[in-house]
Amino acid sequence: MITVPSFLLRRLYLKGSLRNTDRQVQFQMVNKLGTGYARRLFPLALDGENVPIEHCFFHVDGVEFPFDAVSDETPFTLDLNKTTTITIKGVTLTNESHRIEMWFEVPGLGVLAFDFTDVPSNE
Repeated sequence: MITVPSFLLRRLYLKGSLRNTDRQVQFQMVNKLGTGYARRLFPLALDGENVPIEHCFFHVDGVEFPFDAVSDETPFTLDLNKTTTITIKGVTLTNESHRIEMWFEVPGLGVLAFDFTDVPSNE
């Protein structure tokens, strides 16, 4: 099975996009690696603690989708050069460095993961 190193996947994260909004945290991903899709998203981890999956969402073309709605029939698609916003609801981050981890299952590749560390801005 082919593996994709996490340092390549980390390039999906748009550096500096981590921010606090009204009782939620958002960050953006921009796919510069090639169009792909996942048939399953796992709960995010924030500073080593898993976030309940019902608090994790992604936005494509202004439409919000819950992580747990992703399946073979409704995949999470990352189109080339398209921005996707990820939201963690019910959380506000302090103005210090935080680590976020993300896992997803890709057909033919298995479970892929990456993490990033950034300091949030406040809106």
